[in-house]
Amino acid sequence: MSKENQLKAFERLLNIMDELREQCPWDKKQTLQTLRHLTIEETYELGDAILDNDLNEVKKELGDLLLHIVFYAKIGSETNDFDIADVCNEICDKLIHRHPHIYGDVKVENEEEVKQNWEKLKLKEGKKSVLEGVPRSLPAMVKASRIQDKVKGVGFDWEEPHQVWDKVQEELQELQDEVKTGNQDKIEDEFGDVLFSMINYARFLNVNPEDALERTNKKFIKRFQYLESKANELGKPLMDMTLTEMDVFWNEAKKL
Repeated sequence: MSKENQLKAFERLLNIMDELREQCPWDKKQTLQTLRHLTIEETYELGDAILDNDLNEVKKELGDLLLHIVFYAKIGSETNDFDIADVCNEICDKLIHRHPHIYGDVKVENEEEVKQNWEKLKLKEGKKSVLEGVPRSLPAMVKASRIQDKVKGVGFDWEEPHQVWDKVQEELQELQDEVKTGNQDKIEDEFGDVLFSMINYARFLNVNPEDALERTNKKFIKRFQYLESKANELGKPLMDMTLTEMDVFWNEAKKL
């Protein structure tokens, strides 16, 4: 599709948003606050579609997310705080400023140098910490990944994967030691350290821990639902089956 057609499609969305905001009772009532949780849901739905590699669904979910962006901009324009042009220009200015190797005379050799320059530029912009860009409301696993990625950008990182694996082993031992003491608070503390170190190790393996865990979730759901279907065929509730009986169907599910 040509750039002209793309702009027409975007203009069509803006016009529809104007009409909905003016005429639809539900759309008229929405605020930044009421839309927030819906936007989060839409983002997760997009994430699901990407994990499933369902490109048609990705297209639909991107549309839902784009609608929310336009919706927020429309609300901002009504209070004269910002509009969609301000939103677009703000990100354009930021991209140009943070890509001096494209729009300036800075030379970079690889992706890692790009990321390091990005973090340095943000600190020059007035940020007191490289971790300021990590949203407080992120889920803990995603937040851990972002924290580790951010500090890596300023050189705070392990050098070799085996060092990280040694740290995982160390944290596991510390967890086991606290399990023996029975102190629940310390057990939780050490368990968190184990998870944090495993997420760090995942980074060295080029594995996204959130994606990896979600793949396992989907795999478990599929296998358990197979187990449920087999129990239903036998007319026997799962709670009346022994673990040995369940294990037979579980192993069948693993082979599928």
